[in-house]
Amino acid sequence: MTRQYKSEALAAAHEAALGLSEAGVMPKQTMRKFDEMCLTPVAEMTADEIRALRLRENASQAVFARYLNVTTGLVSQWERGEKRPRGASLKLLTLVARNGLSAVA
Repeated sequence: MTRQYKSEALAAAHEAALGLSEAGVMPKQTMRKFDEMCLTPVAEMTADEIRALRLRENASQAVFARYLNVTTGLVSQWERGEKRPRGASLKLLTLVARNGLSAVA
């Protein structure tokens, strides 16, 4: 999955820091600080928040699932609180919440 940055300037700074980290010049702790500063933060979402987000985007569960590359059943489980989104799914939900469904199209 590609990285999503807060701005182009932060993208450039993060890429430079990543190069230094991979070269062994920058400690991992400093790289984590760059990650926090530059990358789009990911927050946990409740079942109600996920449902409200889908409804805000005027999407059925099937369409929403297709955009997120998950099954309709999984979206249903998220909305009922039976499961919680993690990893890439949570990142995509965060991007949709910030920028709309077209951000992941």
